[in-house]
Amino acid sequence: MEMTKRKLLNGARFLSFMLDSESYCMDILKVRELMGMTPITPLPRTPAFIRGVINLRGQIIPVIDLRLKFGLAFRDYTKRTCIIVVEVEYSGENVLMGLVVDSIQDVVSIPEDKLSKLPYISARIKSEYIRGVADTGEGMKIVLDVLKVLSEEELAVVKDTAEAQAGA
Repeated sequence: MEMTKRKLLNGARFLSFMLDSESYCMDILKVRELMGMTPITPLPRTPAFIRGVINLRGQIIPVIDLRLKFGLAFRDYTKRTCIIVVEVEYSGENVLMGLVVDSIQDVVSIPEDKLSKLPYISARIKSEYIRGVADTGEGMKIVLDVLKVLSEEELAVVKDTAEAQAGA
C-alpha cells in the first residue's frame, strides 16, 4: 500500500487540456505560463497553424493553434480558449512558444507504468506527436510530446519568425 502511494506521488505531472472533445495532456515541466486569449498579431507567409505572435512582457512569442496543427477545423476563440506558453529546446537554445487550446482542465499525476505506448492510435493526430496514452481517474488522456509537435523545419520557422519580429 505504501509503495503504491509513493509511486502515485512520484508520477510525472501533466497539464490536461481539451481539443475538439478529446482530452490531451503535456508534461507540466515544459509549461512556463497559462494565459487567456489575447490579440495575436498575424504574420505573412507562415503556415496557417502559426497564428502569429504575441508580446509577453517584452518577449515576442510565436503562437501555434494546435487545432490547425492537428488538422482539426478552426473554431472561433471563446472565453475558455487559452494559450499555454511552453519552452522547447531548438539548436541548443530554449525557445518559448504559445499553444492555443480549446480549454484547460487540470493537473494530473500519471505514474510512468500507467503510460502506455501504443503501436497505433486511432486519435485524429499523428502518432509521432504522442508520447503515450494513460488511463486516469478522469478517463483516458492522450499524452503529447511537446518537443515533437513541430518538426525541425517548423521550429526553425517559429524561431526565425520570433527573432524577426523582435528586431522589427
